[in-house]
Amino acid sequence: MPYQSNAFSLENKVSLVTGGGRGIGLGIAEVLAGAGSDLVLVARSESQLQSSAEMLRERYGREVETISADLSQVGDYGDIVRQTVDRFGRLDVLINNAGSNIRKPFLEFEPEDFDRVMAIQLRGAYFMAQAAARQMAQAGGGKIINLASLTSKIAVPNISAYGAAKGGILSLTKSMAVELAANGINVNAVAPGYVRTSMTEAAFTNSDTQDWMLSRIPLKRFGAPEDIGYAALFLACPASDYITGEVIFIDGGWMAA
Repeated sequence: MPYQSNAFSLENKVSLVTGGGRGIGLGIAEVLAGAGSDLVLVARSESQLQSSAEMLRERYGREVETISADLSQVGDYGDIVRQTVDRFGRLDVLINNAGSNIRKPFLEFEPEDFDRVMAIQLRGAYFMAQAAARQMAQAGGGKIINLASLTSKIAVPNISAYGAAKGGILSLTKSMAVELAANGINVNAVAPGYVRTSMTEAAFTNSDTQDWMLSRIPLKRFGAPEDIGYAALFLACPASDYITGEVIFIDGGWMAA
């Protein structure tokens, strides 16, 4: 097939980004907007959503809508999809990014801690993807990109529930890819390494910990949200139409070392 100049474009596409008000989610949203996509950002903080949406509109000239929702609690994920379709008439890309974490030793974890992490990291991602996939199947296809993690494959102390959830995301991505291929839906995941955000700040507060992390990264730098954004763009655009069920680790070489 000859080179297609629009293979990396998202012109006339609509992307829904959960956890899109800040951090990695906002970094992904910026890259998708730069590639031409209109956006729906979903997060809990209305003020944060509005600030991020205004920045994206001004910087990239795209249409950006916001939906304030707690994805660990919301009962009807389909309502988020319906609002998206009512506003834009379509949904082409879901970025399943919303997340939370609790840092505690395994022996100190309480059932409510476990449930709180799983509610958004795994259950929320599962049913948000299900709602989006139902719409995409009716429309003839789409792209779903889940957020995995280094802990989808390796252990990190004091975040056992997070690791269990992200291991589930890896398995879920593959299961969805197999089941949804007949509906024209590609399902993949991106797995960030160490990216400094408000959720990961605790890992960066100690200089010895930072030095240890950098010593494990062959590229000798931490990731930035846009690093994750460009990988997500590849999986969202037509250039990746023959890729499904894969997890891309964006970690500066951590998993290779």
